[in-house]
Amino acid sequence: MGEQDAGGRIDGTGRPHDESAARRRGRNAATWTAVGLLLAGAAVLGAAYLKLDGNIRTVDISTQLGDDRPENTDDGSLDILVLGSDSRAGDNAAYGRDDGGSSRSDTAMVVHVHDGRTAASVVSIPRDTLITRPECTGRDGEPVPAAYRAMFNTAYEVGGPACAVKTVEQMSGIRMDHYVEVDFTGFRKLIDELGGVEVTTTRPIKDGSSHLDLPAGTHTLDGEQSLALVRTRKGVGEGSDLGRIQLQHAYMKALMEQVQRVGVFTSPAKLWGLADAATKAVKPDSGLDSVSELVDFASGLAGLDADEVQMITLPVVYDTVDRNRVVPVETQAQQVWSALRLDQPIPAEATKDTATGSAEGVVR
Repeated sequence: MGEQDAGGRIDGTGRPHDESAARRRGRNAATWTAVGLLLAGAAVLGAAYLKLDGNIRTVDISTQLGDDRPENTDDGSLDILVLGSDSRAGDNAAYGRDDGGSSRSDTAMVVHVHDGRTAASVVSIPRDTLITRPECTGRDGEPVPAAYRAMFNTAYEVGGPACAVKTVEQMSGIRMDHYVEVDFTGFRKLIDELGGVEVTTTRPIKDGSSHLDLPAGTHTLDGEQSLALVRTRKGVGEGSDLGRIQLQHAYMKALMEQVQRVGVFTSPAKLWGLADAATKAVKPDSGLDSVSELVDFASGLAGLDADEVQMITLPVVYDTVDRNRVVPVETQAQQVWSALRLDQPIPAEATKDTATGSAEGVVR
């Protein structure tokens, strides 16, 4: 038998006999309301997840590259080819004549994330570097013939992402684990979502081509200004691609510091805005074709500090035939690629006495 308490006699179920039906209905309603809210919340999160997944556009480079690639070594490090697309098609038409989607890559970086994910090495490849471009499979599946003394950025132009990856793998002897492409409009929107990036210019930068006009001093650059800065050549020094790379390296350091300051995980609205912009800004390889894979990938890079990222330009000298072009210094270039293959820092002597721009220290 049950026990008697102040609320009335209790039966074998433990429920008071005199509990009203209305009270039971109220309690059940509260329970189902809570369940409903949880389900509604899950539905919202699921819809958000699907929306972000729907933003992602990927490229399948593995099928086009086949098995003719460097060995896939599993030493805990990651190698990623990051390209900045300069297509003027679609939303990017504001930055020049619409090219119908035919584009080159003005920015190319091999990002090597060292084992442990607390340090990285970045090697920028000048777009005007003369290389032997390998035979590739183009965007349409047709073969693209090899070319001698071709500019590096023609690999992307004639053969798309797969040809760019194959060219870098032939140059370096390193298999790229991932490929990430960023376009003008996506980059601009992502920086605006971050709230801009703070940089200090040590002298004025004015470039009519990129529409950048910055006096000396500290600035918080919005997306449009940031894009102009990383594209500018004529506004600094001798106007070469090497100087532009120096500006890009300085800006990337400032961007990394800004990402660390933003505190996205304490602001759901900021996190959502950044996630939405980021998934629209990049076109990764098919190994990063979902939000969960991109989150895992990004989480692995979260421990990187700007001070632990070594940035260099591929060792080059000006070509003796065409001074508007550069060629790799093979011995020193191989020092760079060897260090990455061995998951070691790039030695200082690898870039000694090579061609550099004149924008060092212009942006801090």
